[in-house]
Amino acid sequence: MMKAKRMLVTGAAGGLVTLIRDGLPALANELVLSDILDMGEKRPGETDHVLCDLEDAAAVADLVKGCDVILHFGGISRENTADLIHRINVVGLYNLYEGVRAAGGGRILFASSNHAIGFYPREQQLTPSTPPRPDSNYGVSKVYGEALAQLYWYKYGVETMSVRIGSCFEKPMDRRMMATWLSPGDMLRLIARMIDAPRLGCPIVYGSSKNKQQWWDNTEVAYLGWEPEDSTEQFDGMFDHLPPDDPHDAAIVYHGGGFAKAGHFED
Repeated sequence: MMKAKRMLVTGAAGGLVTLIRDGLPALANELVLSDILDMGEKRPGETDHVLCDLEDAAAVADLVKGCDVILHFGGISRENTADLIHRINVVGLYNLYEGVRAAGGGRILFASSNHAIGFYPREQQLTPSTPPRPDSNYGVSKVYGEALAQLYWYKYGVETMSVRIGSCFEKPMDRRMMATWLSPGDMLRLIARMIDAPRLGCPIVYGSSKNKQQWWDNTEVAYLGWEPEDSTEQFDGMFDHLPPDDPHDAAIVYHGGGFAKAGHFED
């Protein structure tokens, strides 16, 4: 397995990075964690912690220098006001890509989301080439990020893997996550494949484990060689005590669940 020479992880104080944090040192010779929030004490294998605001273009440009792999988990991770999401998830992401372009490249993992395609009905299995259908301001920002990644690949040669993450938790939290769950271990294995791939390009990958319910099909990006190993099968029966789902509920009809059902955030 190849290792990154210098890996940067943004959003390092967030929940997802917290789940995989102890597994990251094995993937990099140097590991730099960054967030706008305190990340706690440095753990074994962590080279540095850098407080950085994604809205500060100059600071972001300094942050990415010398990094050959960037895991971009930074930003607003749920629905919020259009203004805040634009400033952090749109402008902040642009600052990151401009910094990488100026520094001469480096592979990026962009943490996209299933909410980029949240308004498709669950009966329709989706592929990476399925056109976006966002379910929220947040989902729109992820569509923007995927498009920006494509621009910087085709025009400037910056490689990105955009991962439409399902639900990355220690275990599923509800029935929906029996299909969308991505185990922390499978997330780490996906990062390892991104580093190892002889040619990455600019693929979109659905981030879910080897669950019995499969809403998403990654066959189009099989060249990456990522094979999820975990499954929600170990959690069968966990939600049997709950009342049956209403098949007419928008949160049940659509891939995006509650995001698709929710009204406008600012109302």
